[in-house]
Amino acid sequence: MSEYDLDTDPTRLDRAAVYGFLSTEAYWARWRTRAHVDAQIDGAWRVVGAYERVTGAQVGFARAISDGVSLAYLADVFVLPSARGRSLGKALVRTMVEEGPGAHFRWLLHTADAHSLYAGFGFAAPDATAVERPHAARPEPA
Repeated sequence: MSEYDLDTDPTRLDRAAVYGFLSTEAYWARWRTRAHVDAQIDGAWRVVGAYERVTGAQVGFARAISDGVSLAYLADVFVLPSARGRSLGKALVRTMVEEGPGAHFRWLLHTADAHSLYAGFGFAAPDATAVERPHAARPEPA
């Protein structure tokens, strides 16, 4: 990890890099336009970026939405393939959910493939108090 820095400053984000990954690599976000991603970053309660210490290039990202009091939703966690295998995904999640103002919140997220990563931070199948209304079909991007 000594070759990377984590930062919660939203002005440091490389929005083009975030959009580039989400729109081409992320199974959950390929439908989003650049305007969607910018709006989501602008509306985020908190963001965390991972950056190469030498070059400053962004290699990872996570964002959360929250009421700022008791509940938060973790979204868009990713690490570029070139930086994987260095525990950056764990560091991003740790920084978001265990360090800072949301450490005692109830956290939610959706994932199709990273259950073991999130289980290490206490995420589990929802209890009987949780219900969900699935999203409607999305229109194709113009």
